[in-house]
Amino acid sequence: MKRDKTLTWTPPATLDFTGKNIVIVGGTGGIGRALAHQCAAKGAQVTVVGRTFRDEGTAGITPLLADLSKMKEAERVGQMLPAEELDALLFTTGIFADYVRQETADGLEKDMAISYLSRLVVLRSMGSRLNQTRPDNKRPRVFIMGYPGTGRQAVINDMNSEKNYARWTAHQNAVAGNEALVYDASKRYPNLDVFGLNPGFVQTDIRDEIFFKRGGILNKIGFWITAFMTRTPEDYAQRVLPLFVASELTGQSGKHFDKNGNAILPSNWINDANCKELIRVSEALISRAGVTV
Repeated sequence: MKRDKTLTWTPPATLDFTGKNIVIVGGTGGIGRALAHQCAAKGAQVTVVGRTFRDEGTAGITPLLADLSKMKEAERVGQMLPAEELDALLFTTGIFADYVRQETADGLEKDMAISYLSRLVVLRSMGSRLNQTRPDNKRPRVFIMGYPGTGRQAVINDMNSEKNYARWTAHQNAVAGNEALVYDASKRYPNLDVFGLNPGFVQTDIRDEIFFKRGGILNKIGFWITAFMTRTPEDYAQRVLPLFVASELTGQSGKHFDKNGNAILPSNWINDANCKELIRVSEALISRAGVTV
């Protein structure tokens, strides 16, 4: 990843999220949950979207339960969320492709569906309401977590991994999709500030299954080794939380940030033609589930 030297910003001296409404899609575990807790601790009202909820009774956090492997469910979530009142919308939900191709009830490769296509559906389902004109200091911010700036490209003619399947390639398709989604949304919604986040390697359940199958001895060894080499979700959350309110980022839609909150350049394949084609193919896949975006 290359630093974007055209954008520098200074974290606010204090963070007070009192009165802010934040939605974290994928906020019931991992990085999303860590961010939800820290936002709520600073006074925000946080809605977390996910299949399970472990924070009953936690002040400031409200669940919206949904199975985001299903495109109709993602559409329902987008329609239910109070877009007109939101200050920030963060997408962290995701998995890593399995050793053997897994398919959702919609006929979509599971990693692609959960880690990317569901985000596209949610954002499109609420985009017009989010995109209303507001004062600059009230512009909503949308954060799309993935691995932008790494150069990962999608296999456009096999986005759904139906012709050939390899777990790294399948996940790469989702990674590229999320980077293209930042580009597309930044052009499509001029009254939003849309950003990409690259957290690097963080201690989450997704990390545990990248190299070895869960529960095996190699997985356990890998867990202990990487624990010394990676940061916790809580540490990452502390580093990027100021992005939610930093004044220098107003009007900087389309930018990406690394694990330390530094601005980074997009992948070199990102341009209008490539992103339009990737999004077009994505929309076609979503339409298989009877959802139009």
